[in-house]
Amino acid sequence: MNTQATMKPYVIGLDLGGTNSVFGIVDSRGEIKATTAIKTGGFDSAETYVDACINALQPIIEQVGGIETIKAMGIGAPNANYYKGTIEFAPNLPWAHNGIVPLAQMFSDRLGGIPVAMTNDANAAALGEMVYGVARGMKNFIVITLGTGVGSGIVVNGQLLYGSDGFAGELGHVTMVRGEEGRLCGCGRKGCLEAYCSATGVARTARELLAKTTRPSLLRDIKPEDITSLEVSIAAGKGDELANEIYEFTGKMLGEACADFAAFSSPEAFIFFGGMVKAGELIMKPIRESYEQHVMPIFRGKAQFLVSGLDGASAAVLGASAVGWEI
Repeated sequence: MNTQATMKPYVIGLDLGGTNSVFGIVDSRGEIKATTAIKTGGFDSAETYVDACINALQPIIEQVGGIETIKAMGIGAPNANYYKGTIEFAPNLPWAHNGIVPLAQMFSDRLGGIPVAMTNDANAAALGEMVYGVARGMKNFIVITLGTGVGSGIVVNGQLLYGSDGFAGELGHVTMVRGEEGRLCGCGRKGCLEAYCSATGVARTARELLAKTTRPSLLRDIKPEDITSLEVSIAAGKGDELANEIYEFTGKMLGEACADFAAFSSPEAFIFFGGMVKAGELIMKPIRESYEQHVMPIFRGKAQFLVSGLDGASAAVLGASAVGWEI
């Protein structure tokens, strides 16, 4: 660690979600020394949102010795542009959905000029794995986040891949089913990986299978609109055949997608992050088997398939803090 980092032993990590904004002050070992949070919505402008954030941050900054102990701040946020430090047309942020918000500069100005960097949440997860998690020591890997959507963070030769505009790595939006039969995705296109392999995609698969067949299933005890990936996981864990078929379908498609991803970056590992990986081997086994079946022979047997090593409750904050250590 350089001299400046030694003198300033902490960074601020902000996990900026559509519902909550969670802050943590983190040391270089990944220990969260203090936390606070506010609701993300309810603000009519970015300025009032930042005001509320600063008010929440001040007590925990004082708790660790004041702003002079803070090296930098890292932010993981939707629609974040790493190069510009902006949030751009974020549909789930009322104060940022109609334009471009220079959020990194706004926080820097209010925090005594400390450097502030930001990236999207999947990229933050990849940095978090590289700094604190199972990817320590790796230089080529892909993190795939399985949550409400499917995100990805791609590390090549030890560097996060941002592309020409800061938005590279949207592997959740590769097309898996082409043509009109592809499911409509939230991005407006059809057949995206996210439309099938996100938590919402798993629930949709369940509803489709239940509607197409009269086969018995524990899922029939739940109203179709109330089915979530958690219910599918619980039913599969109890041996429910239809629920297991849903995970087979989902894992097979993820494995096929990973086989394609290997062709452009030859990763040493695929690391899966998010609530869906709590299903364990129900999802991981079909992913591995499908990958080995579909990947080019030159890549076969080389990549590890790992589950995130970061604690679920603090993973997003740690990932955001890793962005701060990179500055």
